[in-house]
Amino acid sequence: MSKSTGKNPRTTTGPVRRALHRWPAWAGYAAAVWSFGYGALGLLWALGLPGFPFGEGDLPDARKESILGFATATGVGAWIAVLGLVGAAVALLLARSHAHGVGRVALLGYGWTVALALIVVIPDQRVLTTLAYTPIALVGIPFGWPPLSYGEFVGLAYPWTTTNLMLCAAGGVLWGAATLAFQFRTNNACERCGRTDRTSSWAAPVAAARWGRWAAYTAAVIPLAYAVTRWAWVFGFPLTISQDFLDELHTSGLVWMGAYLATFGAAGGALTLGLVKRWGVIWPRWVLGLAGKRVPPAFPITFASVVAVSLASAGFVMVRLIDWGDIDAVVGSPGALWPLWAAALGAATLAYHLRTRGACGECGRDDH
Repeated sequence: MSKSTGKNPRTTTGPVRRALHRWPAWAGYAAAVWSFGYGALGLLWALGLPGFPFGEGDLPDARKESILGFATATGVGAWIAVLGLVGAAVALLLARSHAHGVGRVALLGYGWTVALALIVVIPDQRVLTTLAYTPIALVGIPFGWPPLSYGEFVGLAYPWTTTNLMLCAAGGVLWGAATLAFQFRTNNACERCGRTDRTSSWAAPVAAARWGRWAAYTAAVIPLAYAVTRWAWVFGFPLTISQDFLDELHTSGLVWMGAYLATFGAAGGALTLGLVKRWGVIWPRWVLGLAGKRVPPAFPITFASVVAVSLASAGFVMVRLIDWGDIDAVVGSPGALWPLWAAALGAATLAYHLRTRGACGECGRDDH
């Protein structure tokens, strides 16, 4: 690793990109605003404002999967208000504090706990389902499938209860960024890239390429198990299910929805290999207009991170609902491997970031 004496010669233009590069400066304040705003919503829900999105205000058939399926506006709304106010104060501390010792540990523990709760625990599989069906709807609606208008699809796929789960996940991302910036700052590291004068051996590009390869191949293989079962159903093989249930799927046409999701997941698994292959860094020849140019790292990192987060929340639902003592229930559930899939994809994405990041434009440090 070397440390240059000046800034990265590659300049960043555009207000949005400049703001993103300055994320450590505003992440804590953004998390505070989000927490205060959501806390205010909680207070209004507790006072009778319509639109409480959990429990009694959620869709009846979604309450079983939601960890807040028991919630009431009066009871939980008040807790949301309190936690939102406390969260706003803690987020401001994360933005401004240079705490060490016990104070630092407490702030880090609180910050990462809130981020994990908002990203993984509170959302459920509806986020993943919506993200999976959106691409085919955008392409297929003009051709008659699904037989809906775009407005009708948005109403079905993005109701307030589902949009709220995405809003919670977005808040969790802000909390994660705020906590990470605080962690970097109080560790005498660069707030933007996290580098210090000594790079951890596991974070070096050579090491990241090694363990990232294992993670990427794991993330690519897992959805194949789901794809095999769903396509077996299409061709009439009742793999992991009864013949009667398979007949019902064919009668209703739901078997084709399963086939689409299986194909979508398998294609996503194949794209995961781009995190460790050359075509994930340099556009291949068949990409017209971009062949030979460098792939913007933010593109695969953002895409893979969104999928990993969605898989993590859906996987947490599976962890809670599957009867892990019943081998038939485990084998027959496509979500049993989602937690591992989320972890593998997240690790592969982190490895890609560590392997492809260049010199920091803030501190000038470079891993190469």
